[in-house]
Amino acid sequence: MTSICGKGKSSWPELVGAKGETAAKTIEKENHKVNAQILLEGTPVTKDFRCDRVRVFVDKKDIVVQVPVIT
Repeated sequence: MTSICGKGKSSWPELVGAKGETAAKTIEKENHKVNAQILLEGTPVTKDFRCDRVRVFVDKKDIVVQVPVIT
């Protein structure tokens, strides 16, 4: 799927349930323009939009709990 940020993948629904570090590496491999940030679910975040950021929310067991998207 392309996004307003240009060509390249912008969401990774297939990574829900994966380990956080594995998901982050996959995201950065599939879209070289983004940096994946692993965050514990419930962590407060800013609401600004950046084409170079993907937040990967994980639970206490480091499992991805929501679809990582460019935010």
